[in-house]
Amino acid sequence: MSDSASFTSSPLTLASTPPSSVPSPELNSLSLESIAVSDEDKAEAIKLKGEANKAFTAHDFLGAARLYSDAIEKNPNEPTLWCNRAYARMKLEEYGYALADATIAHAIQLDPRYAKAYYRRAACYMQILKPQSAVIDFRKVLALEPKNETIRAQMVATQKLIRKIEFEKAIEVEGEKSPVERCQEIIAEGGCDVDKAYTGPKLTLENEKYVITHEFIKSMIEWFKDGKTLPKRYVWEIILGAHSQFANTDSLVEIELGDGVTCDVIGDVHGQFFDMLHLLSLTGEPSKTHYLLMNGDLVDRGSWSIEVILTAFAYKWLYPGFMYINRGNHEAKDMNRSYGFEGEAKHKHGEQSYKLFAYVFTTLPLATLVSATEKPLAVEGKSFPIVSPQGLKRFFVVHGGLFSKDEVTLEDIRKIDRIGRQPGQEGLMCEPQILLLWTDPQDLPGRGPSKRGVGIAFGPDVTRRWCTLNGVTGIIRSHEVRQDGYQVEHDGLCITVFSAPNYVDQAGNKGAYIRIDSAGTQKYFQFEATPHPPMKPMAYVQGGLGSMMM
Repeated sequence: MSDSASFTSSPLTLASTPPSSVPSPELNSLSLESIAVSDEDKAEAIKLKGEANKAFTAHDFLGAARLYSDAIEKNPNEPTLWCNRAYARMKLEEYGYALADATIAHAIQLDPRYAKAYYRRAACYMQILKPQSAVIDFRKVLALEPKNETIRAQMVATQKLIRKIEFEKAIEVEGEKSPVERCQEIIAEGGCDVDKAYTGPKLTLENEKYVITHEFIKSMIEWFKDGKTLPKRYVWEIILGAHSQFANTDSLVEIELGDGVTCDVIGDVHGQFFDMLHLLSLTGEPSKTHYLLMNGDLVDRGSWSIEVILTAFAYKWLYPGFMYINRGNHEAKDMNRSYGFEGEAKHKHGEQSYKLFAYVFTTLPLATLVSATEKPLAVEGKSFPIVSPQGLKRFFVVHGGLFSKDEVTLEDIRKIDRIGRQPGQEGLMCEPQILLLWTDPQDLPGRGPSKRGVGIAFGPDVTRRWCTLNGVTGIIRSHEVRQDGYQVEHDGLCITVFSAPNYVDQAGNKGAYIRIDSAGTQKYFQFEATPHPPMKPMAYVQGGLGSMMM
């Protein structure tokens, strides 16, 4: 293990940073029309606002949201406090909470002419993929500020995005050849040969077919570090090589950790290629005694998503039994369109390459069951873990979380027909937005609305019932930034791991990964961000909307 990584192995005693700015229950029944605020409380609110602004500037968005909440308790009649908290919550990806702060019940109700509140709400709608609603709020801003050309340009770009989405839906042809078949045809016709002038790393030809080697991957990574791209043919070969493995698996993959075998679970990487390389220097490469499992959201936001996904797919092609990849909510067309991967893929490798990526993303498994092979021993003072029917620890690794009902079994997940399907079509994959990929844990029992404004949240009782029903020792999921890189919740049954340190160059969080051994023991490793070339996140977002999505 590198000196730059640290780990703990006692998850039940971990005190990690709380994940979100939970709404203050005292304010839920607040009647804004009847609040009388003293001069003393107004002054205290101004002081707290100043402290919150400093925290925000320092990228302590969680601290800023809490301080704005404290200020609101002192003076709930001040619309800028609600609007500022909305912005802090947007940085925490709590778009549902942010919408509530910026909408009519809060800042807009207090001051219907407060243009910034409409703008914040428009930005939230863009984040949760509701561009039509964003356009309505852009128009309200322009009604108040008709000379605001920045807002006008964003509205026009959003309208173009809506037309693009509608056009793409209109030209979809039922029964059309898959991008995999089309790319294979183009290759067979000689339409995607490697330029003879190319001098970079080369795949090996065996019996007129390309094969991948470890030497190629190492050379490819160095090529990427120098800011160079692969020929389109090699990109297609890597994607097709990975696809040949994904397409033959169930939606739930099972891994057994034999004697001496470990598995590292890696959370969101989000196109942060140089951080991923540092991470791989800590985990080591996949091998017969050391598996890697990337738990979704490899792409979007970061501006080296192509390099990240090609590296992961190359390892999958070379080491199919040692390298595993789950699908995340960002391995989907609507997210790729809004958060940069579509633009990046087309810029670097063209339209057909993006289509191929988009299709192969649908073949990624939705979850992985990691099973120990050594029976656990009872530990004095600790309750015995939930185990499989064979008495073994096993962990359900999924990007988001659990469902809107308790009865879902591992077999139900295994049988989900995922290939060729984008989120939100039918069955478990539409509950309502692939809950496997979208849900988040909450502290309260039961189920509740998601702080994201999409999907639901599930409580500790839901987690325990589901784990007990399915003989699962715990759920390992990703999907959310954690300041420490990971967090253990729900009495140790739900663990979040996030592997993009200093997320989008501003969150200041650590990255982490989890190592599981053949006895089902977990260790938690943390690491810091590493320097990267001077390119901002979201560099390839199309239509000039990148600044809104940050």
